[in-house]
Amino acid sequence: MFLYFGQSGCGKTTLLNIIGGLDRYTSGDLIINGKSTKKFKDRDWDAYRNYKIGFVFQSYNLISHQTVLSNVELALTIGGISKRERKQRAIKALEEVGLKDQINKKPNQLSGGQMQRVAIARALVNNPDIILADEPTRSIRY
Repeated sequence: MFLYFGQSGCGKTTLLNIIGGLDRYTSGDLIINGKSTKKFKDRDWDAYRNYKIGFVFQSYNLISHQTVLSNVELALTIGGISKRERKQRAIKALEEVGLKDQINKKPNQLSGGQMQRVAIARALVNNPDIILADEPTRSIRY
């Protein structure tokens, strides 16, 4: 586990977006599994994001008109996973974060902590090598 702390505006989100292939870097190099990403094509970045990375965004990035289950399943659709397996894996991921009983709700029917757990389930459902979490406990109250 790697934790990166810093003041607001110091580049934490930018760093995560570069590591996750969402933003492009303009100097230096990003080495993934011993391979430079300098010559990555769009399809290389797509495959990397789809199969190697799980994202937990600050703002959750849930689709408001979709159910909790559909939001988690979405992470599996690009990979060509069958509908049946998508549903099974999404339910399992939601169970792991304690939200199996919320699968038919829409995001606006959930608390902030529950929405964050949906985002975590979505990040976990592909069993990625790396999970990038941008302020993952920001909305959770202790």
